[in-house]
Amino acid sequence: MKPVSPGHLKHIDTFREHLLSIDKTFDCALELNGAEGPLAQPLTLYPGLRAGNRFAIHPMEGWDGTPNGLPSENTLRRWHRFGTSGAKLIWGGEAFAVQADGRANPNQLFMNPDVDIERGLAELREQILEGHSAQGLQTDDLVIGLQLTHSGRFSRPDGPPKPRAAYRNPVSDRKFGIDPEVPLLTDGELESIGENYVRAAVLAQRAGFDFVDVKCCHSYLLHELLSARTRPGTYGGSFENRIRLFKRILAGIRAECPGLEIGVRLSLIDTPPYEANPDTRVGESMIRDEDEPYAMGFGMSARPPHDVDLEEPIRFLRELVELGITLVNVTLGSPYFCPHIQRPALYPPSDGYLPPEDPLANVFRHISMTRRVREAVGELTLVGTGYSYLQEWLPYVAEHEVNAGHVDFVGIGRMVLSYPEFPLHVLNNTPLERRRICRTFSDCTTAPRNGMPSGCYPLDQHYKDTADFASLKRLKQEMRLP
Repeated sequence: MKPVSPGHLKHIDTFREHLLSIDKTFDCALELNGAEGPLAQPLTLYPGLRAGNRFAIHPMEGWDGTPNGLPSENTLRRWHRFGTSGAKLIWGGEAFAVQADGRANPNQLFMNPDVDIERGLAELREQILEGHSAQGLQTDDLVIGLQLTHSGRFSRPDGPPKPRAAYRNPVSDRKFGIDPEVPLLTDGELESIGENYVRAAVLAQRAGFDFVDVKCCHSYLLHELLSARTRPGTYGGSFENRIRLFKRILAGIRAECPGLEIGVRLSLIDTPPYEANPDTRVGESMIRDEDEPYAMGFGMSARPPHDVDLEEPIRFLRELVELGITLVNVTLGSPYFCPHIQRPALYPPSDGYLPPEDPLANVFRHISMTRRVREAVGELTLVGTGYSYLQEWLPYVAEHEVNAGHVDFVGIGRMVLSYPEFPLHVLNNTPLERRRICRTFSDCTTAPRNGMPSGCYPLDQHYKDTADFASLKRLKQEMRLP
C-alpha cells in the first residue's frame, strides 16, 4: 500500500495519530508558539558565537558553479535566499571541494589556486548577509559556516566517475561500475588532501566565515575513512588509525586559523548499498543473505549487516568533545547508497528506487538516532536532519523535538529551495504558503544526476523558466518517473 503523504493529512490531530502509528515515541506539538516558542530561542554555540534561533540551513551543492570553481549567478541567488530564510545558523552553505579531483561534479565550487576563490567565497557570505538584512533582521546573531569536502569514491571532476577511494568495497564497486583495479589513495595522497583542508579553512576564515565543517558524512572521503577497517597502514584498520587523518586536519586548522570554529557533519550510521528491484522498482539491500558479513559500514554491525551498532560513532563523538568540537550535525547514510534513508521522500530521483517503507519511518530514524546521541554525549550542540518530508507539519515536530531537548537546531535543506522564507514564516506565525512547500519530488536530485543545475523545478519559477525544465520533464517521462 502506498504511504500517505503528510501533505494529504489536513488536521494536526490526524497527523499526530499517523506519527504515533509509525512509533509511539514519535510526537509533535499540537500548536505553534512562533516568536515565543522554542524555535525562536537563541543559543550560544561556542564562546562569542551565538545563533539567534533554532533553524539551520543544511549545505547543498547546486551543481551550478563555474568550471573554474567560482560561484555563478545561480549560486549567488541560492545563498541570498539562504539569508532571506531567517534561519540563524547557515551550516556550511555549500560543499566546497578542497582540491580539483575531489569534486563530485564539474561545477562544484573548489579551491582553485588560479582564480580569486577567496573573493568568490566572500561574495557568497555577503549574499547571506544581504538577504538577511533585506528581511529587516539583525546579522550579529547570524552564524555562517563553509563545508569542506573531498568526494573520494564519488569524485566526478570532469563528468565521468574518477573514484579516489580509500579502500576496496566490492559491493559499492559493483553498484557504481567502479573498476576494482583503480588505484587507491596512498597515505601520502591522503596527507596532501589533509593539507588542502587546512588551506581551504584559511581561505574560509579570510573570507569571513565563522566556522568550517570538516565533513564526515554521506560516503565522501573522510566519512569513508571511518569504516576503512580493511585498509592497511597508517590510515586504516584500527579505530585510532581511521580517525588519524581527521585529527591531523583538525590540528592543522587550529594551528593556522586561530579563532575559527569547527563543526562536523557526521553520518552516524551506514547501510549496505540499495538497488531497485527490476520488477517493482522498490529498493532492496544488495546484501540479501543475513549471514553474509559486510564490514564496510560505519555504525553498523558486520553480521547481520543491517543492524545499527553505535559503539564507534559514539566513541568518535566523544573524541570530538575531547578535541574541543561540540557542534555536530547528525545525518544518516548516503544519497548514493540509501537515498530513502538519507533523504526521505515519496518520489525517487532518476538513479533511485521507490521507498521500501513509509518515508516517515526514516524521518523518525533520523530523529531517534539524534535522540540517542543526545543521551550518550550530552555536551554536544546538535543539528538534526531529515525534516523536509514532514512538509507543512515540519514546524510541529521541530517544536516538539527542540522543546523536549532532543535536538538544539532543526536543519532543513530541500525545503528552502522551494520556499526560502519557511523558517521566517514559522517564527512569525505567518500562515504557510502551501503551494510553495517542498513535496519531495526529487527533481533537485534528478536534475544534477543528469548534468543540470540543482533547484526546485516544480515550484521555483526561476528554474521552471529555463530550458533545463523542459529537458528534465522529457527525461522523467522517458524514465516513467512521477
